[in-house]
Amino acid sequence: MDTIYIVIVLTLLGLAALDLVVGVANDAVNFLNSSIGSKVAPLWVILTVASVGVLFGSLFSTGMMEIARSGVFHPGMFTFPQIMMLFLAVMVTDVILLDVFNTLGLPTSTTVSLIFELLGAAVAVALVDIWRTDSGMLIEYINSAKALTIISGILISVVIAFVFGSAIMWLSRLLFSFKYKKNFKYIGSIWAGLALTAISYFAIFKGLKGTTLISKDVLHAISDNLGMVLLYTMLGWTAFMAILQHIFKVNILKIIILAGTAALALSFAGNDLVNFIGVFMAGLSSYEIASGVAASGGSVDTLMMTQLSDPVNVDWRYLFGAGVIMVLALWFSKKAKSVTKTEVNLSRQSDGIERFSSTGASRSLVRNAINISKLVEKITPKVVTKFIEKQFKPLSEQEVGDASFDLIRASVNLTVSALLISAGTSLKLPLSTTYVTFMVAMGSSLADRAWGRESAVYRITGVLTVISGWFITAFVAFTVAALVAFALMYGGIYAVIGSIALVVFLFFQFTRIHKKRVKNEEKEDYIVSTEHEIVVNSTNQIEKSVETTMKIYQGVIEGLFKEDRKSLMKLYKLADEFHGESKRRRAYEVLPTLQRLEQGSLDTGQYYVQSVDYSYEISVSLRYITESSYNFIDNAHEGFNQEQIEDLKLLGQTFTSVYRDFNKMIKNNDYSGLERIKERRAEILDLYAELVKKQIKRTKEKECGTRNSILYLNILNETKVMAMKSVNLMRAQMNMFYSDTHN
Repeated sequence: MDTIYIVIVLTLLGLAALDLVVGVANDAVNFLNSSIGSKVAPLWVILTVASVGVLFGSLFSTGMMEIARSGVFHPGMFTFPQIMMLFLAVMVTDVILLDVFNTLGLPTSTTVSLIFELLGAAVAVALVDIWRTDSGMLIEYINSAKALTIISGILISVVIAFVFGSAIMWLSRLLFSFKYKKNFKYIGSIWAGLALTAISYFAIFKGLKGTTLISKDVLHAISDNLGMVLLYTMLGWTAFMAILQHIFKVNILKIIILAGTAALALSFAGNDLVNFIGVFMAGLSSYEIASGVAASGGSVDTLMMTQLSDPVNVDWRYLFGAGVIMVLALWFSKKAKSVTKTEVNLSRQSDGIERFSSTGASRSLVRNAINISKLVEKITPKVVTKFIEKQFKPLSEQEVGDASFDLIRASVNLTVSALLISAGTSLKLPLSTTYVTFMVAMGSSLADRAWGRESAVYRITGVLTVISGWFITAFVAFTVAALVAFALMYGGIYAVIGSIALVVFLFFQFTRIHKKRVKNEEKEDYIVSTEHEIVVNSTNQIEKSVETTMKIYQGVIEGLFKEDRKSLMKLYKLADEFHGESKRRRAYEVLPTLQRLEQGSLDTGQYYVQSVDYSYEISVSLRYITESSYNFIDNAHEGFNQEQIEDLKLLGQTFTSVYRDFNKMIKNNDYSGLERIKERRAEILDLYAELVKKQIKRTKEKECGTRNSILYLNILNETKVMAMKSVNLMRAQMNMFYSDTHN
């Protein structure tokens, strides 16, 4: 048998290991978001509980492995070489696609991606076979009914999960309010009994169904007496929780959340493991079948893979190894944290930095919701409205702490998710764990009034972005897998090597992009809270902005004189990034910082706001100068004449000398020279007026073109604006420094 097939099997093994890492990074959000968002326990405790669930689930993950072998296509229609190329195309596509979503921090369904990758690759390989043999029909190769069932399941699960999450969260909050501890004393054990019964049912029928951990006889006995089993389970859990709550003073909400986390993690590993290693296991089985045929003298080139339809027995060592890799990814994957952060931020109770902007669709939905709310309020009796408002009155920021939402909402998220997934499994509906858990979390956050007037449009945009990503997943998975399969079928060994190189290259590229994005988000999330921290942080920011401004301004003037397009392009990107940072700081940092200041720090807060505003306005002018200069050279317009160059050099030297002196002031904490700088600002304004007159004279005498004159005057004007704002920035910085030293 050709060596290429050994290479493909080893490649499938490597890609399966990589797929486990990127897959866990995306699916971890399913079972971690409620625990992490509610701060139910230290992170290491949450991850330990989830790790136990993952290991148990992976060890007993055998019931779903047939999907990769025969769930989407009929393996008996494909030869051994075709099936190996099909599996390789699926794994290459899956690793790349999931890593793209992880890099963007968006949760998606690994089940849907696998199904449509298998479908796309199978269609491509089948078409190649039909074209080569000039016989057969595509429908004979593909199990099309499976794809239609999955699509309908997606639509149903999204709507039902959101509706149920909203309804049950609204009733729960109406029952307990945000100050739930008082009411929870009396009915908490009943609440916990119901929740843990739902979680237990979920763990048995969704997480462990089809495994050897629970025998089929036991499962049948439970199914035949389900009503009584659930009743006794609920009574048992209720009694146990009452003992823990009233005698041992245990916070039983934490038990619910950690138990739900473990159950969802178990289900994820038990059922979704096929998404990561199922294709490799199918490829290994195919290789073993072909090896047996080759050993007996048969030809593998025409071997039809009918045996893949037989029941599968997976070696427990592969399952254990996959479980270990998943646990390690759970603990150490930075991309898993990004995906979890997206969902937690969209559902958090407090305001803050919103990752997504508003769109026409989100604005329209919010306006309609407000109108409906007003209508409902009019027809609802005032007594009822008053009671509801009392129950939904949020806690203060000090009472909430740093949790994104409380334990009641976390328990609702886990319980409703477990119930819906269990119900879907019993009805044999192909529900996605990702879709259900995400939409329940979004529904509960809406019902909990986490989407207020300040944040609703941005949160809805985020939800719509994630949902649209789900549907795009199916299309992209199908298309890319088909294209890769075509390439492998026609390219042979060269395409195999090329696909491996592509995966490695893109994986490292996406990792680099993700690191950069995380670094930017960490900058945005950094909020100071004391007066001294404000002064130190603002001083550091201003010092960096002064150095950046000098670098860009001097570079632009030099690049214009030399007509250096590449240099100007780099400076334009740098100026755009500098402007973006100033804009984000102004939009997202100022208000949260001021809200955390003490009452006696009002002067410092005022100077801080001024310094941020002036820095932003300087960045606007600097970006405009850089963009105009780059476009001027990029369009190959005629450069400045010698007289213009000399004038701009004089203006630039005068302007940057002011910045150098300001930088020395900041470093030495000595602002005694500010009055002299104010005098030099007046000199810059006088020089500006003189240079404008000279340019007007040149224009009248037609010594330079229109584009030349416009750019020249723009540079003069923006430099004047920057000089004025810079002195204001220096004064604000001085006042802020002295307000800190005098307190």
